[in-house]
Amino acid sequence: MHIIDRRLNPKSKSLGNRQRFLRRAKAEIREAVRDALKRRKVSEVDGGENIRIRSKGLREPSFTLGSNTGERDFVLPGNREYRVGDVIRKPDGGVGGSGHRGSPDGEGEDDFVFSLTREEFLDLFFDDLKLPNLVKAKLKDLRAPEPVRAGLTSDGPPAKLNRIRTMRNSLARRIALRRPKLSELEELEAKIAEEEARPQPNQDLIASLRAQLARLTHLRKVVAYIDPIDLRYNRHERRPKPKTQAVMFCLMDVSASMTESLKDLAKRFFMLLHLFLSRHYAEVDVVFIRHTTTAQEVDEETFFRDTESGGTVISTALEEMLRVVSERYPPDDWNIYAAQASDGHNFDDDMERCITLLEQEILPICQYFAYIEVMPEAQIAPMQSVAWAGYSEVARRHSHFAMRRVSSPAEIYPVFRELFSGTATTTEERAAR
Repeated sequence: MHIIDRRLNPKSKSLGNRQRFLRRAKAEIREAVRDALKRRKVSEVDGGENIRIRSKGLREPSFTLGSNTGERDFVLPGNREYRVGDVIRKPDGGVGGSGHRGSPDGEGEDDFVFSLTREEFLDLFFDDLKLPNLVKAKLKDLRAPEPVRAGLTSDGPPAKLNRIRTMRNSLARRIALRRPKLSELEELEAKIAEEEARPQPNQDLIASLRAQLARLTHLRKVVAYIDPIDLRYNRHERRPKPKTQAVMFCLMDVSASMTESLKDLAKRFFMLLHLFLSRHYAEVDVVFIRHTTTAQEVDEETFFRDTESGGTVISTALEEMLRVVSERYPPDDWNIYAAQASDGHNFDDDMERCITLLEQEILPICQYFAYIEVMPEAQIAPMQSVAWAGYSEVARRHSHFAMRRVSSPAEIYPVFRELFSGTATTTEERAAR
């Protein structure tokens, strides 16, 4: 079987050649994309990019003769001065070999500028990112076939008869074949009875009316009211639909200790996480929970843009998460993930409650839990916060609980990729590096 794509190419570009080029130079392009990401802000992730790659990685392989092996004889036309074995003197003034002169601004001919579209750039950025352990054993790549409407067919069971389309076809056929109505037959019968009731009936007229009545009666019998050709049945196809369901809880501290810069770091991380989830997992729900001394579920606009201040009680966010899970997301049917961002401040007596909720209720039903602690960029050495000290014990006992620190926007990308690349290191391994 041969499949030919005859879709029009946008702006006279060859999509086939473009995709072949991307596959061939994928390693070079991916390296250039990583360099471009260092210069980008998180808010600029959803866009294209002009990248610069080395042309030596794009050269076609070729076979050439070895220059240091074999024997070669050259016959040069017009030679009147030299014989075999003569030594040719090198011309004066040679100070260098052949080649191109270097560029004064650092750019040479080896650079190749290639423009990536938004979709191509995001494909390369999210190429090796995934939610760890997304599929449970019970829901491993589960795809259940479901009936989907697929037009009409001329045969099928009576239960699937499409009455409206059937009657429409019947009416069109009866009009086209001029099938007489019942009222027309009754009118002819009335005329015949009226003529026969007269004292001197016109036999010729009666015979003509009876012949007309017989023809219409025969035509009505021949042209049925509903013919098998009129029948139409609803047609259904069973198409597989993904049944794997996942929900991602985004927990963020919005207390007074979270300055605008720290909130901006947390917001940037969640914006990138939300973009990643909405792009790769169509069956993933995202729940936004913000907390101070109390926690509440909010929409995306309120989560990212609303301002609120107060103290910090982290356990309220965990309790709110459990409430939402119990109401809408049964653990037997949903893969549950959570990401929490905070500056690490919390009441000392609340950490015991947080650890209890995590180890006894949340982590047993959660596939993955990521904790991001945001810090001021001017802070030289990270301080041992209350939340970090408490969560470190949880991270040592549970492999699917990860925690990282972020102090600048430039660190968001590597931390995000490390958390969701499927190869996140433990806290001890990261500290040993």
